[in-house]
Amino acid sequence: MLKLIFFIGFCSTSCIASIAQTDYSILQYWAAHPLKKDPSDQIPKSILKSYQQDTLVDIFFIHPTTYTQSTKPFGLNASVDDEELNVKTDNSTILYQASIFNSVGFVYAPRYQQAHYSNYFPKTNEDSLNAIQAFEVAYADVKNAFEYYLKNHNHGKPIIIAAHSQGTTHAKRLLKEFFDNELLQQQLVAAYLVGMPVEWNWFKYIKPCTKPNAVGCFCSWRTFKENYKPDYVLNETDSMIVTNPITWDVEKPFANRKENPGTILRNFNKVKKGIVDARVEQNILWCKKPKFFGNIFLTTKNYHIADYNFYYLSIRQNAKTRVENYFKNRNVSN
Repeated sequence: MLKLIFFIGFCSTSCIASIAQTDYSILQYWAAHPLKKDPSDQIPKSILKSYQQDTLVDIFFIHPTTYTQSTKPFGLNASVDDEELNVKTDNSTILYQASIFNSVGFVYAPRYQQAHYSNYFPKTNEDSLNAIQAFEVAYADVKNAFEYYLKNHNHGKPIIIAAHSQGTTHAKRLLKEFFDNELLQQQLVAAYLVGMPVEWNWFKYIKPCTKPNAVGCFCSWRTFKENYKPDYVLNETDSMIVTNPITWDVEKPFANRKENPGTILRNFNKVKKGIVDARVEQNILWCKKPKFFGNIFLTTKNYHIADYNFYYLSIRQNAKTRVENYFKNRNVSN
């Protein structure tokens, strides 16, 4: 039986001592950065007319796994110099996910020595040990990038942490280490920890977002087709935080598809309204099969890859709402 790894525990520094750290003073090791033109700068043409950029906050985005070649063994990490993989990353997650946040601030997204996809599914004890090491190597890069960003770019600005899948695996640790009951928590607008479960007690002081304008909190969801729960969800013993990415309100766990302001499918430049609904169902988010021409070919029940795409415009609007409220609250307190 496959064991799905969601949380990666501590590994001594000796287990990653032989892996070179990435130098984040070099611009090419950022998939998104305000000093370069990259796919996170793109705006879908259908909303371009309403686009207004604020630069009052920074977004630190941690991309999901794009290292998925089936022949790779357990324990392997991607090279940040892999040109083909970097292009794949930039034209998928950086374009379709990180771009959501470009209207509220500057997007920083590090390239990192991501763990291969197979490390989430170890088959033996040896596989598990190798997987832990692979995730530690990846997190060491993410942490290094964030520390470089704080020292050289942040200058006290408020921060949004956004991540998906493996990115969320690392973002959970980053938030616990740098924000949870730390001074930096005062700069946290919100965290979008998407595509991986976040336990209700994972943080001691950072609370889940319960209202659409709440700040200093985190959101999380995993999207599946209505009435479907994979075995690993059924086997979960912890209660996970699930946010409805249309209502953003803990008291409104369901929203029909007409309430969804905009979804992005394959065509990045076309935002489609009313495509998909959202309903919180215990530890996950359920939605009916999306309504679009050609959906007959959509046979998967796990909508993980579309966690952000399905709710693209809703997340974009919500980030703006939270940023506005963050500054409103700060002005009142001053």
